[in-house]
Amino acid sequence: MARPLIALTGATGFVGRFLVRDLTRRGYRVRALLRRPADLPPETQSAVVGDLAAPRHMAEALREVDAVIHSAGLAHAMSGIPEDDYRSANTEATQAMARAAERAGIRRFVFLSSIRAQSGPTAPGVLTEADEPRPTDAYGRSKLAAERGLAETGLDWAALRPVLVYGEGVRGNMGALVRLAGTPYPLPFARLAARRSLLALDNLGEAVDVVLRHEGRLAGPFLVADPDPLTLPEIVAALRAGLGRRPGLLPVPASLLGAAMRLAGRSEAHERLAGSLVADPAALRALGWTPRVSTRDGLAALAREAFP
Repeated sequence: MARPLIALTGATGFVGRFLVRDLTRRGYRVRALLRRPADLPPETQSAVVGDLAAPRHMAEALREVDAVIHSAGLAHAMSGIPEDDYRSANTEATQAMARAAERAGIRRFVFLSSIRAQSGPTAPGVLTEADEPRPTDAYGRSKLAAERGLAETGLDWAALRPVLVYGEGVRGNMGALVRLAGTPYPLPFARLAARRSLLALDNLGEAVDVVLRHEGRLAGPFLVADPDPLTLPEIVAALRAGLGRRPGLLPVPASLLGAAMRLAGRSEAHERLAGSLVADPAALRALGWTPRVSTRDGLAALAREAFP
């Protein structure tokens, strides 16, 4: 039998480039759907360039495709991007892609959504798909609206809601924390006790494979997170253990650290550091998902890759 052909959007991004390699390793063929020419991983089977929201391009782009993975979109940022931009890139583009997939008779549509479609940057309890979604920013609202648009189609679909993803090439807040952990300086995080779920790229790849291969019909969201949430001190300790170093953490009172960060204009960053966000991926586990990488091992490997 021919290897399944997957149409992938967002193939040039942090997650997309990983998926090209990972899907190929798992036996899939990958066709990248691009808005403009770009350098792609050599494992890419083929590429289609054009305005992918336009119907005239979709027949060729989705010819003989077995499933679509839609990972393209406007990423979350703290810089105040207008809500209309998120709506256009994350909601309307996803809905246009879904309609094209439905017309093409695609077997399954996998949407890479976000935990921010479920909640804000922190949550008081353990999150599950049964909780009422309560996004708190434009990014989260745009992802949730995209999911609801998928629910209005006749597609077989799954929306993966990953927590903060880490792995080779990570940027943003996680990339900044890796660089900070790589310094020789003591860090004032020892008393921060809030737990946060993280997600290794390898475990995300396993989740994508599970929903692609699932034989029954799918129509809903799935939270995706490594099994064991960690505190910030544990995250730093795991990163520094990968470098063969001690944690180097100072017991600065959480209230003093918070006051200092607010004075420095880093209130949102402090909220993320001091608040919990724990997700339970039980629904995905029920489909057969088994994460292969422990968070501590994954973080240690990430540090070694960042500081060889």
